Amino acid sequence: MDTEFVPGNRVTLLNSGGEYFPALLAEIETAQSEIFLESYIFASDPVGNEVADALCRAAARGVLVNVTVDGFGGHNFATEFIPRLTEWGVRAMLYRPEIGRFHLRRHRLRRLHRKLVVIDARVAFVGGINIIDDHNGLPEMCPRYDYAVRLEGPLLREVHHAARRLWEIVAWVNFKRRFRLKPAGLVPDDEVGEQAAAFLIRDNIRHRNDILNAYIAAINVAQNEILIANAYFLPGVRFGRALYAAAQRGVQITVLLQGKTDHPLLRLATQTLYAAALNNKIRVFEYEKSFMHAKVAVVDGEWATVGSSNIDPFSLLLAKEANLLVRDRPFAGELRRSVWQAINTGGREILHDEMARQPVHTRLMRWLSYGIVRLLVGLTGYGPRHWQDDDESSGVRPKP
Repeated sequence: MDTEFVPGNRVTLLNSGGEYFPALLAEIETAQSEIFLESYIFASDPVGNEVADALCRAAARGVLVNVTVDGFGGHNFATEFIPRLTEWGVRAMLYRPEIGRFHLRRHRLRRLHRKLVVIDARVAFVGGINIIDDHNGLPEMCPRYDYAVRLEGPLLREVHHAARRLWEIVAWVNFKRRFRLKPAGLVPDDEVGEQAAAFLIRDNIRHRNDILNAYIAAINVAQNEILIANAYFLPGVRFGRALYAAAQRGVQITVLLQGKTDHPLLRLATQTLYAAALNNKIRVFEYEKSFMHAKVAVVDGEWATVGSSNIDPFSLLLAKEANLLVRDRPFAGELRRSVWQAINTGGREILHDEMARQPVHTRLMRWLSYGIVRLLVGLTGYGPRHWQDDDESSGVRPKP
């Protein structure tokens, strides 16, 4: 199914927490009727406490504030925030709370990875930024580099519906009858800008492959350039075939990945794909200035996406994700310039000579990491037809 772009929106790019949190807090302070906030992480740090205080103030003045945080990523949320938020009238829940040991089972790996805020059905924030300070981390990992967007316009109808729907499901599962929502009122659909945009989610019911299919569709029609910045990059067979086919027809492809990571196993697995990428004239950079958490892409300077979905099996097959697609040259150009600035100031290009000089034990570690990740995906119940590469036909077999 082709992605349906809704015209008449105003989409504002927000680079990292320095731009995101001031914009978010300003909207929370002016909220009049309702707030939906979803996050994978809600950290107990200066930013987390500032957002929590703003939500409490909104609830105190009569705004219906609904907060959902993932039970694994936000493992601290129940003890450090829910009592405080509840005291002020905020309605807060955990998505799939973890009780006892975390099990490697498919239903336990289905996490709430969306970063989504909807305020008064008037403005929304979509992207990859959790409720966490950019400087919360090891000194060499700070500040965090990420993106989100501020959205106004007719597309708010779909974003608002998605936020309500998730809240209703989680409330029902957790037997929170008092958290039920009133029937939704009319959501304004006035055109406020000139940007065409689409809102895509990934879930396990009706939208299993929407984000993946949108990426592949854009790659398949690319003529000049594909620019991807993605924190956790381990594409499956369909994505890999599309990317290599684009490279073979002369599209310039650049991929920016993490140079500093919090998941070394996945990074090592990703590095097994470097040789094949370089052989197909795909440029690969690792961002070494700080911790990169971005999940964005630009195709031909016109199509762009900003969201929460990584290009790896856990995002594309298991987690609840949300991405905004924008078809607008000024927006795509702004995002493209921002990513290239990050590459030029903090990226290190991976070259053929570097790959050839690597010792055998380094290659072996990467190959083993790739095998372990594939095994973990298989243990969750997803076999070759879902994700694992058909190495013979795809031409993207990793080299040890």
